[in-house]
Amino acid sequence: MKIRTVKANNKKHAFEVTVFNGQMFDFPYSQLTLKPSSTNRIREVAIDSELGKEAFTYTLESGDCDSVHIDHVLHFVNEPEYVHELLRHNLSLTANRLVAEGNVAKKELLRRLKTSPSQLDRLIDPSNTKTSIGKLLTLIVACEGKIDFSVDGESILRNEELEPA
Repeated sequence: MKIRTVKANNKKHAFEVTVFNGQMFDFPYSQLTLKPSSTNRIREVAIDSELGKEAFTYTLESGDCDSVHIDHVLHFVNEPEYVHELLRHNLSLTANRLVAEGNVAKKELLRRLKTSPSQLDRLIDPSNTKTSIGKLLTLIVACEGKIDFSVDGESILRNEELEPA
């Protein structure tokens, strides 16, 4: 996700970050590694072209500077699309690990999934953003991985609780 504008808002003690789809996010100074203070204020903030416009760099009056990647901002605000993509990516890494461990023979795995070797390779590729969360969960279950979903600390599903069909 690319950043369109970034402004320091000293009244809010936050950066106002706008991305290209028009969404605006406040990112508080308290989340920064290098924090401004009343004696060392933010002198300058700019979108960082060297980081592909996916980050901004701010400079304090002391001359110290640091950069903040858009992922840090999206993680802080729990932006739904970012959370979805992070979940998909983590499930993909888990599925990849389970397939590599080989607790289930690849041929058996292909039979369980009713798929081809090339499709399996696409499923376990973390860079493939077109893979659905549902397909990744199916793959993890086929690899005999244990799944436990919880929301606010309350478990809502464990795959060992499921009745076999």
